[in-house]
Amino acid sequence: MKRRDALKAVALLPFMVQPMLAGNKSLAQRRKRIIKPKRLKKGDKIAVIAPASGVSEEAFERGLQNLADLGFETEVGKYARGRNGFLSGTDRERLDDLHWAFRNKEFTGIWCIRGGYGTSRILPYINYNLIKKYPKVLVGFSDITALNLAVYQNTGLVTFHGPNAASTYTDYSKTHIINTLMNPTKKYEIKLPEPPDEADPELYKTNVITKGKCRGELIGGNLSLLIALTGTPYGLRKVKGKILFIEDVNESPYRVDRMLTQLRQSINMRSLAGIAVGVFTRGEPETEPPSQSLLDVLKDRLGDLKIPVIHGLSFGHIRQNFTIPLGIKAEMNTEKSTLTFLESAVR
Repeated sequence: MKRRDALKAVALLPFMVQPMLAGNKSLAQRRKRIIKPKRLKKGDKIAVIAPASGVSEEAFERGLQNLADLGFETEVGKYARGRNGFLSGTDRERLDDLHWAFRNKEFTGIWCIRGGYGTSRILPYINYNLIKKYPKVLVGFSDITALNLAVYQNTGLVTFHGPNAASTYTDYSKTHIINTLMNPTKKYEIKLPEPPDEADPELYKTNVITKGKCRGELIGGNLSLLIALTGTPYGLRKVKGKILFIEDVNESPYRVDRMLTQLRQSINMRSLAGIAVGVFTRGEPETEPPSQSLLDVLKDRLGDLKIPVIHGLSFGHIRQNFTIPLGIKAEMNTEKSTLTFLESAVR
């Protein structure tokens, strides 16, 4: 090589290296954006709020007792016991309680009393910078899917699809709350439970739609809420390489078909690493007009994606409901019917 050509090559070196460094920096920054909240421990104070619907006084007290049984102290949001039609309070009241819970440094965690309806109404008004500044464990499911997903996607904070405070807690659900939020390990395998007494054993039986094993970050929640957020700034985005988890309740097979069809037309489901389907309770086919079964719908709408898909993992509107963190890496194995967290969700 001539001296002049060598000098040109040296001069171009910084411009050749810069894109590579930028790419590495981008990857590092992408992982840095994931914020893990501080782990919970016995004696911690938990804020109890109602971002969606309210509950009866009896159910509210049951929710506080559930958290006390886990070893937590609780403080109830100013408006959490309110009732405003099908909501627990006005949008402003429910938003104020949410901001109060994150702003207050006494609280290590925030537990939603129930789902129901209404969380999506407050999403545009949430102070996401406040949440990012004071990250905390946030737990809830069903309608709380809207809050979990919006917070995670707008702040990077790992949120938790788990039993609401007023849910019925079992030894299985409590064990997974403790192992996920309080005593985490770097690798944690979730196995199927024994069906509870008097429960339909079919609800605790898995069906492999497409066999395989996959890894990716966990994203998802209640299917109806994921669909309701479609077309808004709070819907699913950047799903490539992720494991989508979905569940629902009181939805007929034709409605599940419609929702999955809309999801297919809204995001690139073939780019997902895999799909974990929980329990869809009370969704039996109707007799008039003739209908497909839920399993038939799942096979039809998910079976051609060429990614691992399993139905019947133990999460959803059931008592044996394990807690799923949004944002951490996991592995799904259809042969073993397991979901394994590959990192802790809390620090």
